Amino acid sequence: MSIKYKNGDDVSDSIGLLISILVRYPEVGTINFDPQSHELRLTFIMAGILDHNDFTGFNQIITDSINIYHQLERIKPQVFSTEWHQNDQYTILDVKRDVDTLSRHEISFIVELFQTHFENSLIIDNNDDVWEEDLQIQEELIGHMLENLKNGMPDKKLIAYREEGKVLVFNK
Repeated sequence: MSIKYKNGDDVSDSIGLLISILVRYPEVGTINFDPQSHELRLTFIMAGILDHNDFTGFNQIITDSINIYHQLERIKPQVFSTEWHQNDQYTILDVKRDVDTLSRHEISFIVELFQTHFENSLIIDNNDDVWEEDLQIQEELIGHMLENLKNGMPDKKLIAYREEGKVLVFNK
């Protein structure tokens, strides 16, 4: 399985991974990939301002949940961290994970934690044109491309986000 440009050329696994995550998970606002540290940063955007206690409470929930997930899966992550930023109208929460121990199931679990905890404020870019079959294909692609990235050495820092229903990927 692979993603192709309109001209038929193959999209690199690092670019394809970012595209597939954004297509599959409309809850993810942006994704950054750093090839030097082999890290992905998933960014979630909430409408409104979280106070410090809200962030601290959620941070404890996600940290405990992911630690238990890692214990059950017998994973020892190299990187797992969360950060938050605010502006006048939004709260932005970032989750950093190393690609080497990340799985498509963990990405799905992280997204589910955000959906559950921030169901009323999480900004979601729903695309009603995506069918359930397409979502399943995107999940398979995510797993396949993550495995390829674990064995490869991509060289470009990338950022991907959505704008007006399209996924855009840029070199950083």
